[in-house]
Amino acid sequence: MGALDFLSDYFTISTRRKKRKVVQTVDIKVKMDCDGCVRRVKNTVSNLKGVKTVNVDRKQSRVTVTGYAEPNKVLNKVKSTGKKAEFWPYVPYNLVAYPYVAQAYDKKAPSGFVKNVVQALPSPNATDEKLTSLFSDENPNAYCSIM
Repeated sequence: MGALDFLSDYFTISTRRKKRKVVQTVDIKVKMDCDGCVRRVKNTVSNLKGVKTVNVDRKQSRVTVTGYAEPNKVLNKVKSTGKKAEFWPYVPYNLVAYPYVAQAYDKKAPSGFVKNVVQALPSPNATDEKLTSLFSDENPNAYCSIM
């Protein structure tokens, strides 16, 4: 073993690249009763490393966090305030094919939202069902051929 081999162990050049973190938006459902709860949740999440913006909507019980923080860390940080929290379980009403399926319709959901469940989404193998529009009053071309 020569002197160069000995020194090369101490001076290795490695080009490890860190993975770039992606900006994420995390929506969390949190039950908040007063302005103090809103302030506590907002301040706690704002202090988390990687968080850029925090938006709190008390009426919808929704906290939206944007930044480089991991979703599970954000959820655990919100839970550390003593509030019951979960990831946002709702999707907009107009994105769901069957919004009145028993598991999707939720009385506690904010207006314009239904639960995100598999039963509410159309089957990928199913054909488009347009029979309801065929006999609809809104369809001007609908007619009854029995007459």
